[in-house]
Amino acid sequence: MRFAEVNLFGVYVAPISVMMVAAWIVTIGLRRIAMLSGLLRHVWHPALFVFAAYMITLSSIVLVAGH
Repeated sequence: MRFAEVNLFGVYVAPISVMMVAAWIVTIGLRRIAMLSGLLRHVWHPALFVFAAYMITLSSIVLVAGH
């Protein structure tokens, strides 16, 4: 498993930063779905639930990219 730097408009950035942005965009969509379906009303701590969903999404993206 080897990750290389990403050239972003002439600036080299770590690949994890690109993956973090992608995971955040996916999490925003998941949060909206959870809000519209009423799921966030039934969880104990909505911010903690969204953070856990973000971490799961980020971990999944890293595992898929590393495979």
